[in-house]
Amino acid sequence: MSTDNKICETITMLGRNAFSAKFSLQKLSEAEKNKVLLKVAGALVDSSDEILCANEKDIKKGEENGMHEGLLDRLRLSPERIKDMAEGIKQVADLPDPVGSVIDDWTLENGLRIKKVSVPLGVIGIIYESRPNVTADAFSLTFKSGNAVILKGGSDAFDSNMAITNVIRRTIEKEGYNPDFIQLVPFTDRSAVGELLKLREYIDVVIPRGSAGLIRMVCENSKIPVIETGSGNCHIYIDKAADISKAIPIIINAKTQRIGVCNAAESLVVHEDIKEAFLPELQKAMREKKVELRADEDSINLLPEAKPATETDFATEYLDYILSVKTVKSVDEAIEHINKYNTGHSESIITEDEVAANAFLKGVDAACVYVNASTRFTDGFQFGFGAEIGISTQKLHARGPMGLKELTSYKFEITGDGQIRG
Repeated sequence: MSTDNKICETITMLGRNAFSAKFSLQKLSEAEKNKVLLKVAGALVDSSDEILCANEKDIKKGEENGMHEGLLDRLRLSPERIKDMAEGIKQVADLPDPVGSVIDDWTLENGLRIKKVSVPLGVIGIIYESRPNVTADAFSLTFKSGNAVILKGGSDAFDSNMAITNVIRRTIEKEGYNPDFIQLVPFTDRSAVGELLKLREYIDVVIPRGSAGLIRMVCENSKIPVIETGSGNCHIYIDKAADISKAIPIIINAKTQRIGVCNAAESLVVHEDIKEAFLPELQKAMREKKVELRADEDSINLLPEAKPATETDFATEYLDYILSVKTVKSVDEAIEHINKYNTGHSESIITEDEVAANAFLKGVDAACVYVNASTRFTDGFQFGFGAEIGISTQKLHARGPMGLKELTSYKFEITGDGQIRG
């Protein structure tokens, strides 16, 4: 059998397995699901040596291939990070079960009672890169919300993802349930993604997590509905009424706390009336954090260490110690600039002017819009959702941090007493 045929047959088998498993999973009670989640959390910690041994193989390959420091950090596991994964699973177990909630309930004049009830999506395919903790997060959220999951991790983290998945599957089976509630595509070949994206018969929705290139490829090639967890070209607008003492710490946090994440700030928009007071303070702060500034013509004379910004800079998600700077004449111009270049993720205004703040909140088209706060808060855990499956930058059917509720749909349950339609 050729490699292509083997990949095709294996991926199709994963789809069939997940389609079958989802029905038994949807029968589990909240108590049964929580018990499994807690057992998995404990098993991950108990299996730390096994997982770390696999992770070390991935780290070694990454170093040999010249992987960027930020990506190596996302890939690397430690006993503490495994404990964090386990803690995240425990937190999901503590959250209310999103399945079976009555969203709406009414009775028609003819006596028919209609209930709108939350239900699982069914089978979810998740395609992601580098971060092995996503494997545990994805399982906990899909399992608690009653969905079977097929995972396709990046080749960089293949051994880590396989080890984590094996621990989870062993634990599920030990508890007497179908281990196919979670499956991992056992190939690093890119053609496996293409085969997965054809399985409309078995998979209900696909969620990509990773680079802009990965997300674009999935959206363009999938025959299955996609929830786009987009890249984050996030902006912070420094209004003329900004408190600079607030602005600088917010920018430092948004830009430098973690550079390789989608909610990190990539661009500043500055009102011209405050630039002379603000930009020298910005340069000092960014110099200390070793952040390179790329500035437009109206601001570069106040930023002698900056490089000239190009049109491309304003549209770039750097995921690096680089920050672009654009000067504007009004909040309306700031909103127009941000809506032109943003990716629908997270945008923030720093201002003490309530009118400007409200204009920004209403005018900016993004999943999360902040006033006087860091964009780094766009995160399911920070929002109180527990672990997240991703940050949706689209509008159907979910937007922003996706927790348990966002992994459900609904159906209508109609109860009658002999009614017929005239």
